[in-house]
Amino acid sequence: MAMMKWRWKSLIAMTTIVGMTALTACGGGTQSTAGSPSGQAPVFPKKPITLIVPFAAGGGTDTTARALARTAEKYLKQPVTVVNKTGGGGSVGMTEGSNARNDGYTVTVVTVELTTLSHLGLSPITYESFKPVGMMNYEPAAITVRADSPWKTMNEFLEHAKANPGQVKLGNSGTGAIWHLAAAALEKGTGTKFNHIPFEGAAPAITALLGGHVDAVPVSPPEVKSQVESGNLRSLAVLDDKPAEVLPGVKTFKEETGKEFGYIGTWRGLGVPKETPDEIVQVLSDGFKKGMEDPEFKDFMKKNGLTIVFKDGKEFGQYMKENHEKFGKLIPELGLSNK
Repeated sequence: MAMMKWRWKSLIAMTTIVGMTALTACGGGTQSTAGSPSGQAPVFPKKPITLIVPFAAGGGTDTTARALARTAEKYLKQPVTVVNKTGGGGSVGMTEGSNARNDGYTVTVVTVELTTLSHLGLSPITYESFKPVGMMNYEPAAITVRADSPWKTMNEFLEHAKANPGQVKLGNSGTGAIWHLAAAALEKGTGTKFNHIPFEGAAPAITALLGGHVDAVPVSPPEVKSQVESGNLRSLAVLDDKPAEVLPGVKTFKEETGKEFGYIGTWRGLGVPKETPDEIVQVLSDGFKKGMEDPEFKDFMKKNGLTIVFKDGKEFGQYMKENHEKFGKLIPELGLSNK
């Protein structure tokens, strides 16, 4: 009798072990991680993702980020919530994002200012404060004048500027801001000298141009698109190696002059704290890339005259490094560094 009880208990134990082994092999009762073998559902992301925008709600960076958040969450399978953290020319929000937990649940919109702020002495934050997820957008500068301007071509504009050093007024988006730096690069590359007039952003600079208070602006094509289409303004050239779709018929600087220089434009991308695991960064990169390829996002960008330019994490990291080095030389040359 005792022997039969022992055999019965042994049979039950063996059956339980076999059943648990089979359950584990099928993935039952367990959840894999982001680096789990193929075929198993990843843990990341398993809750909403916060997307920090370092500029105010309603601006170009904010509206672009919100459009991408809507499409990317379809592929990340979690809500992507935009939070605006403003101040310091973008440094407040980007600093907070770089100091977030390195679990992938806080992503930051990083902009070209990430490669200028440290050289301007405004913030210690640099591109090295982040691990890049990917780049999403790039806009070049375009030299734009009033429609009744005497300059019909870029060559005429430059010839006048050379003959009258310091007399041609170029309105920019603020001292040390990206369009001021773009104009300075144009100066350096063409041997001209402009009178740089700062404004609190591109919009007031364009208003000043319309009012005849400045002679030209070096801002992005989307920012002058509506006024060019209405016949109030005329763009002379795009400071890039390819034309801008939103300014049909406007040639590149090289096409107009036969020369080129180190063009400077504005860009937007995504970054996470630098210690974030690579497998999590890859999930984010894939999800946001699919969001950029989504018809809804493409339609938003086209309607707003914005250009989608994707670079993966490695390419984006190298691109930011090159920008950082370029501004590291240009900003001190302009006497703009407060270091």
